[in-house]
Amino acid sequence: MFKKIINTIVGGSEEERRAELRRNLIRHEAQIGGALFGPIPEGGRRDFFCLDERTWVWHEEWIDASGQHRNRTTRYTVRPNSILKSQDGGHYQEITSEEAAHLRLAAQLYQERVKAEIYHFV
Repeated sequence: MFKKIINTIVGGSEEERRAELRRNLIRHEAQIGGALFGPIPEGGRRDFFCLDERTWVWHEEWIDASGQHRNRTTRYTVRPNSILKSQDGGHYQEITSEEAAHLRLAAQLYQERVKAEIYHFV
């Protein structure tokens, strides 16, 4: 992963390099975030990351009992007085206080791990 990040710095225009570096960092952060919730089943994928100052994303892919590939993307939008959730591009709805507490804890753990594993030198 760090090799991709370094390669990004060397080629292309400055704008392209910055955009590619940001994408690579988000991918790496997403992998760290996905690992917060336990082992990822074989053939599966899990990402959890902060897209911008108000948006958190949870994405998971798995193989179900019948062998079908499944996936779900949940987007959380944090507002001053509420948190809205949309799954798989559906309508936004306000989350419960219990789900908000879980998201808050996940965000705190994510920030600690990402800082320790990626940005510890800053």
